[in-house]
This record gives sequence, C-alpha cells and structure tokens, in this order.
Amino acid sequence: MDILSIVGLVIAFVAILSGSVLEGGHLGHLFQLTAFVIVIGGTIGAVLVQTTLPTFWRSMVIVRWVFVTPQIDLDETIDKIVNWSQLSRREGLLALENASETETDQFSRKGLQMLVDGNEPETIRDVMETEINTIEHEDMLAAKVFESMGGYSPTIGILGAVLGLIHVMNNLADPEKLGSGIATAFVATIYGVGFANLILLPMAGKLKTLVKRQSVQFEMTLEGIVSISEGENPRSLQAKLQSFVGRT
Repeated sequence: MDILSIVGLVIAFVAILSGSVLEGGHLGHLFQLTAFVIVIGGTIGAVLVQTTLPTFWRSMVIVRWVFVTPQIDLDETIDKIVNWSQLSRREGLLALENASETETDQFSRKGLQMLVDGNEPETIRDVMETEINTIEHEDMLAAKVFESMGGYSPTIGILGAVLGLIHVMNNLADPEKLGSGIATAFVATIYGVGFANLILLPMAGKLKTLVKRQSVQFEMTLEGIVSISEGENPRSLQAKLQSFVGRT
C-alpha cells in the first residue's frame, strides 16, 4: 500500500474543503451531481476518442499502482541474480531450469528459459531488450491516458460552467435565483480543475515514475542473465548490478 498517495489526497481535499468553510462557504454547495456528470462523463468521453482500446484497458489495469505499488526491490533482485550466477557456476546452466519454473516474474522466467535453452548472449539481449522497450512503451501510453484526462478535465469544467450560465440567463426574470444559479454553474469549473490537479495529473506522474523503475529492474535482470550466459564471476556481476540501484 502506497501511504503517500492516500495521505496526499486526504491532505489536499481536507485543506480545500476547510478553506471553503473558513471563507464562510457551505460544503453542500460544492456537491452538484449535474456538474459531476458533465465533467467526469465529458472527460472520459474525450479520452476514449483519443485512446485505443488496448491502451485504455491497460490504463485501467495499472491505475491500482498508485495505491498498491508493484514490488520493485532492486536489492532483492540483485541477490536473486547473484544466486543464479553462483548456481550456474557450480552446476552448469541446466541447473537454472528449476529456478525458471519457480520464478514468479514473467520477464525473469523468460530470460532464464532462454539461458537454459542455450541461446547466445547476443540473442538473449536482443529479445529481452525488445520486450523491455515494448512493455515500457505500452505502460507509458497507459499512464499518459490520465495525463490526457488531466488536460481535458478543466476545459470540460468550463463547458459545464457555460451550460450552467445559459440556464441562469433563462431565469433572468427571477433575480432571487441568479446568485445560487451562478454559484452552481461554477462548481463544474471547480470539479474540472480539481480533478485534473489533485487526482489525474498526480496519478499520471506517479505511474510514469513506477514504469521507469520497473524498466530499471528489467534492465538489471537482463544484464544479469546475459552476464551469467557469458560466465561472468558472481562478485563482478554483483558490483555491476549495484550501479543500477542509483537510477531509481
């Protein structure tokens, strides 16, 4: 569980709502179903026009990373790779077959299987680098879905405000309704700007960071497997892999 995401959202919303109350506002005025439907529905509709279905679906899958961070422990990955290296030096590459069968990470499993199958280091590197680039590209596109939502949301909020003002203009004959009507119209703008800057854009930023960290872990795994294939000493391999830790 990523406690920072939860704490950040709580602090942001508490600060804004408390500020509204301190200014003499009424919280009930900030909750408008119509404005919510316009902003959320319009934002999702706009991003669906822009995005392909696989990318949108992937974005819905990785959004949980904002609150449940994927396991990216580089020190643990180094220990695992060094153990593979020591095992292969003692018993040969075929001894890694059991490790490949029990490995839970699909990327590592694929690399180990290529190693056991006797592929050349260049072949392993080419295949796994291609997979790293593909995964990173797809996940970055998915993260940018929320970035796009953050771009559309304020504009949709303004659109909602204009629609509300049109309704207000139709009631000019009743001055008593003008104040509350205008206030209600601008709630859509608050929703648009708020969703963009408190939720959507921060989520996109965190997802991009996590995608980069995942790529570093994959690159570390790739370098380790290629080094094992080349028969590199476990101590030298460990020192090489340590250089990846500072990149996250």
